[in-house]
Amino acid sequence: MVPSRLLSVGPRTVFGGVGRWTRVAPGQLPWHAPPRLLSASCVDLSKHQEPPGKKPLSEKKLKRHFVDHRRVLVRGGCGGDGVSCFHSEPRKEFGGPDGGDGGDGGHVILKADQQVKSLSSVLSRYQGFHGQAGGRKNCSGRGGAVLYIRVPVGTLVKEGSEVVADLSCPGAEYVAARGGAGGKGNRFFLANDNRAPVTCTPGQPGQERVLFLELKTVAHAGMVGFPNAGKSSLLRAISNARPAVASYPFTTLKPHVGIVRCDDHQQIAVADIPGIVRGAHRNRGLGSAFLRHIERCRLLLFVVDLSEPEPWTQLEDLKWELERHEAGLSRRPHVVVANKVDLPEARAAVPRLRARLGPSAVALSAATGENVEALLLRLQELHRQHVATELQRGRQPLRW
Repeated sequence: MVPSRLLSVGPRTVFGGVGRWTRVAPGQLPWHAPPRLLSASCVDLSKHQEPPGKKPLSEKKLKRHFVDHRRVLVRGGCGGDGVSCFHSEPRKEFGGPDGGDGGDGGHVILKADQQVKSLSSVLSRYQGFHGQAGGRKNCSGRGGAVLYIRVPVGTLVKEGSEVVADLSCPGAEYVAARGGAGGKGNRFFLANDNRAPVTCTPGQPGQERVLFLELKTVAHAGMVGFPNAGKSSLLRAISNARPAVASYPFTTLKPHVGIVRCDDHQQIAVADIPGIVRGAHRNRGLGSAFLRHIERCRLLLFVVDLSEPEPWTQLEDLKWELERHEAGLSRRPHVVVANKVDLPEARAAVPRLRARLGPSAVALSAATGENVEALLLRLQELHRQHVATELQRGRQPLRW
């Protein structure tokens, strides 16, 4: 028998399907459904409301998150105001001034962090924390906390056209904006000729600056080559980095840094720079936006496509572009890497390449791993020479 409370004739709203409510007319209620139907729907609803798992970002979407220059307005915190007041206590008629000083404003500091890889997390405006005002009984106000802005290692800080800081070491800091000084309370102005001063000063405003942040990738070696030369495949073969690899040009849209581990427990950072085209120093292709990431690399790997006709001309064009971007950049210690030796036409071009460039050119295949060990030995030798040179000059070599 159906209970009397279920015999109303108005329209009803019932739970139907997954995650929705359905309005039905009288006589269409599913009384024949088993009681466990609603519980099953509730279970389905809970499953439906679970957040889906994050999918890995493609290389094109990663480019949106990679920012290597940023304009930032920074303001230090304002100082707290001083207070003018007098001591009040029973049976103490002349208590004197007891107004405390205000707290200093907090600084805004840029700090290099190895966990940060891009300037995308840096906002366009920062305001430091303000200091608190002074209080009675000679109580000083609390100073504003320091505001740290985490930036990638290798960030160059400019004010106008002047370079004011180079955060090339992990943990390096630079005070971008200083906080204002706190004001003085009337206790500060107590003197023999003025036993009851009422003067107090306000807190000073914080420093305000417009800074330009520019990221230059910090790595021991940088791979330079034309699009589709196989730089990303080579980086995957020799390090733990996993950049995107495809058969179309400009697959790499942001610099990737991989760590090569040597037999003597040394670690060499190798950067994969996006492909360079002829005329890159005039901002063609990706242009000078990524050429500056090679400036900090002390070693270079010129990757040429051995399957192309006359591959030795690629080396000449690459050195020309680097020299036009920065004088002396192409003359740094380097290794010529002839890639794609697994192709028949490329293997046939190896004798002609070495006749032009000498026996120091390393012919290998990043796809199959052929002769990659020779490149690692050569790279390790150049790194040891670089470390010895830096120690002779009294500099601390870069460590990863």
